[in-house]
Amino acid sequence: MFKVISAILTFGFFSIASSAQQVRPAKSSEIYRDLKTLKHIPKVLYLAAHPDDENTGLLSWLINEQNVETGYLSLTRGDGGQNLLGTEQGAALGLIRTHELLEARKLDGAQQFFTRAIDFGFSKNTDDTFKQWDADSITADVVWVIRKFRPDVIICRFPPTAAAGHGQHAASAVVAEKAFKLAGDKNAFPSQLKYVDVWQPKRLLWNTFRFGATNTTSESQLKVNVGQYDAQLGMGYGELAGLSRSLHKSQGAGTQSVAGLRTEYFSPVLGDVAKISLFDRIPMNWSDKGVGDIDELIDIVLLSFDYNHPDKSLHSLLMLRKRIAALQDVNLRKDKLAVIDKIILSCTGFMGEVVTNQAEAIAGNSYNFRLNVISRSSEPVILEQVNWINQTDNLNRRVSGDSLLTIERKIQIPANSSITEPYWLEKQAKNAATFSVANDTLIGLAENESALNVSLLLKIENEKFTVKLPLSFKKLDPVKGDVVEQLRIVPALDLSFIEPVYFAKEKEALSVTMRLKANKNINYGKVSFKIGNTEIKSFTGINLAENTVTIKSFLIPAEDLAKIKTSQNKLEAVFSSESNEFNKGQVLIQYPHLPSLQYFVPATTWLIKGDVKVLAKRIGYIQGAGDLIPGFLRQAGLQVDVLNEADILNPTKLASYDAVVTGVRVINTEKRIKNWQTALKTYVENGGTIVMQYNTTQDMALQDFGIYPFNIGGKRVTEENATVKFLVPNHKLLNYPNKITAEDFSNWVQERGAYFPDKWDDQYEPLFEMNDAGEEPLKGSTLYAKYGKGNFIYTPLAFFRQLPAGNVGAARLFFNFISAGK
Repeated sequence: MFKVISAILTFGFFSIASSAQQVRPAKSSEIYRDLKTLKHIPKVLYLAAHPDDENTGLLSWLINEQNVETGYLSLTRGDGGQNLLGTEQGAALGLIRTHELLEARKLDGAQQFFTRAIDFGFSKNTDDTFKQWDADSITADVVWVIRKFRPDVIICRFPPTAAAGHGQHAASAVVAEKAFKLAGDKNAFPSQLKYVDVWQPKRLLWNTFRFGATNTTSESQLKVNVGQYDAQLGMGYGELAGLSRSLHKSQGAGTQSVAGLRTEYFSPVLGDVAKISLFDRIPMNWSDKGVGDIDELIDIVLLSFDYNHPDKSLHSLLMLRKRIAALQDVNLRKDKLAVIDKIILSCTGFMGEVVTNQAEAIAGNSYNFRLNVISRSSEPVILEQVNWINQTDNLNRRVSGDSLLTIERKIQIPANSSITEPYWLEKQAKNAATFSVANDTLIGLAENESALNVSLLLKIENEKFTVKLPLSFKKLDPVKGDVVEQLRIVPALDLSFIEPVYFAKEKEALSVTMRLKANKNINYGKVSFKIGNTEIKSFTGINLAENTVTIKSFLIPAEDLAKIKTSQNKLEAVFSSESNEFNKGQVLIQYPHLPSLQYFVPATTWLIKGDVKVLAKRIGYIQGAGDLIPGFLRQAGLQVDVLNEADILNPTKLASYDAVVTGVRVINTEKRIKNWQTALKTYVENGGTIVMQYNTTQDMALQDFGIYPFNIGGKRVTEENATVKFLVPNHKLLNYPNKITAEDFSNWVQERGAYFPDKWDDQYEPLFEMNDAGEEPLKGSTLYAKYGKGNFIYTPLAFFRQLPAGNVGAARLFFNFISAGK
């Protein structure tokens, strides 16, 4: 069932993030731009599949040159992509990329929307995509966004054909066409109509493109010149777009800021065909809507606007606000009132925040907060009332005159407050391709709005404004200065396993190590370890002190492990204390370009038990883009050393390792590897083993990085259950120390592998043949070559996904690779 969620009013330049922790005034140039946007009626929705799919140059032009409200709807949050910053994958990576998009939107000014679709990795066509995605639910989400945002023009980045280059790209166009037809139909998704009205956009277009050798543009298409210089920005829109797109740092999407005009091309898809501009036959201003007096009032403000004293426009703006409040069109009135309220608050120079000095809080506890408010207006701004969540103060106090007002209060966090986490991660996903969202009206939002706010009632002249200030954490960082972030609500205790995988050996006890974070005193707690509904072992009498993190190991006896009969198991930990149960662990993501991000995951780990052998003892690891394989190998009992340049260039040190493993995309991320190539080849020649994981053709540090030449192609096998044919069944890598069979390729996740070599020297032996349905077999998933006394293995198989997921077959095969020299 749909439930109403009201938006928090925020103010500032291109203010779009409902979780902004301060209300701050926009600059004068930005206020002026907002006034021009207030004058224009149309809205544009740009639609594609992933973060970084959007045409940031076009978005920048629409907002800053055309002054029309513009949104970007990304069907997914980029969960299935790669991460150049760290080891986060899946949901964690999607959370990072969500906030990278929000940072980009702060620059180019667009609003940001999403659906419940999960990026499950590369797909080759729409048939493959819709085997995973539920087309109906995603279409419903897009219809919901259209009905809420009410765009006049929808623009797709991709076509519904193979020219899109990715099945999810093409699927975004398919869904867009369906949603365009259904958004205005009252019989489509009728439960939405309790909260929104039907809405029929004027037209749907495809923003055609030139990507590499693919050119879908035509001089017969609608053409628009973008990239103009904007003196208020101090740059052209192409330059702004480069800055915006370069904020997709985890994706490695750094983009040049290109000055000068360029042409964008558009092909009609559905609706009224545009001949001259994107906005043909669409009301552009208030006069076109039959209320020209609003245009006149806005023009008066624009003509008299004083950049040094924007508060001089307050009286005219308040008159304009009254006129907009009298509009009969409910949706238009609501939208434009939000815009003008933001303008008015900015013109007063108003700033407000409610801050405490700690980052985390527990529901039910009380904390000291400071309310800081200030207004720089010559017109009086009266703070009439402050609602502190659990009490109300009637103040009737003037906050004008550029004098900071600070009020301190102790606020009790309501006992029923939910822990802080993204709304799409609160519940377990429906499946690998769709998030589960408990409250349907949250669908489309980039993130949760703050649930805990101090509400201010302000009066300017005789008009009243409600401003919500979220409870926030503020600190002074010696590098960044003031840092203001969301106050994070956390449970009384959270717990997690230190390692994502453990290995249980026959007739041996197993030590598992846990991180226990106590946010209050815990006495006589109990930890139970379970597999499914079966309790394996429990430990009692655990005491934890408030505000401590305890790393504690638990020894599970061999006789208890004997209860486990399967090879791949999910081991769960549950902590019980005083009738409360805790079974989740905090994940805290912190990067310099993002706010602190928090979510919680079940306290589980993979437990591998069975016939898994490894003969290698010492592994040298060369870091690439970041993966979890070193920790996996350590849990298997191996010594793993992350190698630096001095280690690699030291022949004696390098020779001490049974194998050297390179991290994913090492050729793309480690520019020094070209200096190490000779040393690594010598290591193999003298009897060493190198296992090199996948690389891409983007920004390669060197081209000839194999022990013999080979060429990386762009082909991949995305079907994780694709049949695998063994080309050399008797090969030592398939028989020693583990006998590899077809069963070892069961239960793989997301994909078999990507960027398979398509050409290689005859010295290489391909080990496998595999392909997606309907495609030609590929033999480049693993190449083996003998070189001197040693072994070189290049494998773009997705071990970096399989091993942290506890896949036993993938582990057996990888252990054979690193044991090749034994």
